[in-house]
Amino acid sequence: MLHQYPLRLPLNEPVVTLTNPKGSVWVIELHNGADSRLTESLLESGLKPALDAVERHWREQWRTAKASSDKKGGGGAVIIVGNRSQDKFFSNGLDFAKISGNPKFFTNVFNTLLTRLITFPIPTIAALNGHCFAGGFVLAMACDYRVMTDGSKRNAWMCMNEVHFGAMWPLSMSAIMRAKFGDGRLHRKIALEGHRFTPKEALDAGLVDHIVDGSTETILANAVSLGERVGQIAKEGVWGLIKTTLYADALEDFRKDVVLTSPAIEDSKAKARL
Repeated sequence: MLHQYPLRLPLNEPVVTLTNPKGSVWVIELHNGADSRLTESLLESGLKPALDAVERHWREQWRTAKASSDKKGGGGAVIIVGNRSQDKFFSNGLDFAKISGNPKFFTNVFNTLLTRLITFPIPTIAALNGHCFAGGFVLAMACDYRVMTDGSKRNAWMCMNEVHFGAMWPLSMSAIMRAKFGDGRLHRKIALEGHRFTPKEALDAGLVDHIVDGSTETILANAVSLGERVGQIAKEGVWGLIKTTLYADALEDFRKDVVLTSPAIEDSKAKARL
């Protein structure tokens, strides 16, 4: 099958672009404005179809490698990067104004994306070319690796800031935190304190794997290099299968429909109870 790149999605108003800079490495760029806010359209009509296109192309290469007994072929990796025209944001998180009208957004849209990412059959890498807030933080955590700017040219933070603007966490956000980081003190710092992690702090805490000095293109080049290296580990086809058992608890939580509450609702309940 002929695959044509770049692939811009959705076709009517692209906010995601898929490219294939190397034979077994794909890059998904988020460009819903400069700060790459995550909308339902971006996730459903952009990011998910882009991941499908990557898997389709990779599986063709994998089958060819297996059929020809090519011991070096069959690997691959996919990178997600923020808008490449700037060095300020990876993603500024979910666009609450646009998703608030869908009460099933987390269950039917966001959680299914997290499931797709944490079980993806080849390594997934977040190239964090700037701030990584809230839903953008969760998107990065769902990836297998994270490469981040070192912040030397422009400030860059990672932060789950819901506690500061009064938004409840859906179960899936807590599940991904527990799946990826086992330290309760780190959970507290991320979730209850809403700490803004500098790149160095994020590296020391294990939130990112590498920090890189330079522009978006330098960060992306380092992510591509990482993808070429770790992508070879996935050539036997079991990378995603192992992750389904590694993250079994999180995957189960993603399937649960938990009704979100709010401080006002909880205060009314408390008033009636007390």
